[in-house]
Amino acid sequence: ENSASIPSKEIQFYEQEVEYSCTSQKKQKQGANMTTNSGNDAAVGAKGKFAAIVVCWFLGNGSLISWNSMLTIVDYYGYLFPNYHPSRILTLVYQPFALGTIAILTRYEAKLNTRRRNLFGYMLFFVSSLLVVILDLASSGRGGLGPFICLCAISAAFGIADAHVQGGMLGDLSLMCPEFVQSFMAGLAASGAFSSALRFITRAAFEDSKGGLRKGAILFFSICSTLELVCVLLYAFVFPKLEIVKYYRSKAALEGSKTVSADLAAGGVELKLDQMEIEDPKELERLSIKELFRQNIDYCLDLYFIYVLTLSIFPGFLVEDTGSHSLGNWYALVLVAAYNVVDLIGRYTPLIKILKITSRPILTLACLSRFLMIPAFYFTSKYGSQGWMIMLTSILGFTNGHLTVCVLTVAPKGYKGPEQNALGNVLCCWLLSGIFSGVVLDWLWLIGKGWKKATVTCVNLLEAVLDLVNSTRDRVNGSKSLDLVGPYQGAQQVEFQVDEL
Repeated sequence: ENSASIPSKEIQFYEQEVEYSCTSQKKQKQGANMTTNSGNDAAVGAKGKFAAIVVCWFLGNGSLISWNSMLTIVDYYGYLFPNYHPSRILTLVYQPFALGTIAILTRYEAKLNTRRRNLFGYMLFFVSSLLVVILDLASSGRGGLGPFICLCAISAAFGIADAHVQGGMLGDLSLMCPEFVQSFMAGLAASGAFSSALRFITRAAFEDSKGGLRKGAILFFSICSTLELVCVLLYAFVFPKLEIVKYYRSKAALEGSKTVSADLAAGGVELKLDQMEIEDPKELERLSIKELFRQNIDYCLDLYFIYVLTLSIFPGFLVEDTGSHSLGNWYALVLVAAYNVVDLIGRYTPLIKILKITSRPILTLACLSRFLMIPAFYFTSKYGSQGWMIMLTSILGFTNGHLTVCVLTVAPKGYKGPEQNALGNVLCCWLLSGIFSGVVLDWLWLIGKGWKKATVTCVNLLEAVLDLVNSTRDRVNGSKSLDLVGPYQGAQQVEFQVDEL
């Protein structure tokens, strides 16, 4: 009422005092909330952290066990399709679908429903694994082009499922704690070790029986289908209801993440973000995909280098180009098992602080130094014994697992929840890019064996196509046939006389 008699300087001073008092109260309230959240975090972590780590391990196992199973029974597919290079062809079919799908999903990751994405991936794994068994039963274990094309289609389905699950889970777990990422990646490696051990058991159990190789493969994929179904149930009904998972997802939602809403609803958590968006919209701002990539380009290239080397050697070179040794038909299985077991061990060693690499330059240097294995594998396959090859394969597996976990657990630190989710998808995209490049480069090992073998393979594929056309046309017309004229000799061109094709 008497403001006119008060000097302007005193009014200005009074306004500053009120503003400072309100700001102090707001900061004290935020500090109290942060203290409460830290206490809740510790309490929640003590309750559900171990259970979440175990579930993450099983989910990681399920996200790759179907594909590892297909690679592990390559001895059976090599018997069914000896002229089609199944270890290389199936991988070459798998990777483009995985890479193309993850690229699209990464582009739109902020708008996707993570729960639907991951459930779709696990269910596709389950259905595709079951189709492998159905295909073998329907074809009565016979080879040929038709069953091989169906098998390639199933391999493509595995690639699509892998892109949904691996990118979605890595993005989701990246906004939680590093132990979850490590456990998930260890589960990925455990799927390889488990599939190798299971393949040893099934092959040994049916080795002396009639059709033992086929019986072991059918039992093998039946077990894998069951495990995939378990993963669907774990992710749908168990994982979203764990207290620590609900805490981290709620925290990410408060930071602006929209990908966790369905998972929070499945866990019984409801959040209203409208008021927060009006009060402080800056809190919901996040870095774009391009900005995250620029800040983490070295981590992306690290993952690319790791997997371009690994997949240029494993499994194609180890299965087909290492010669014959005293282990006979078991040699390829031993090499694959050695890689998978040591890869699993390497994914646990970063838990030891002394062994974990956190320096960005050292990580890049370690990833680049692995390329020295290429000449090592080449000369060992030419002049070394099987013991040296097993040792080199073990080193390949250990460095693959150890460096992968180091990169994926260090990179997301320092970002908000939505940014960590996006970065997890970006890193997974580069990981799959490295796998695809490695699969393509794996074919270069055939140069050392000469182009004649590759040409013969193309001729065998063409003969199979012609046989299929013959049988189909004979059924329709019942008259004319399509014959292959002239045998393949040396480098001569194969000529075909086609009548009314």
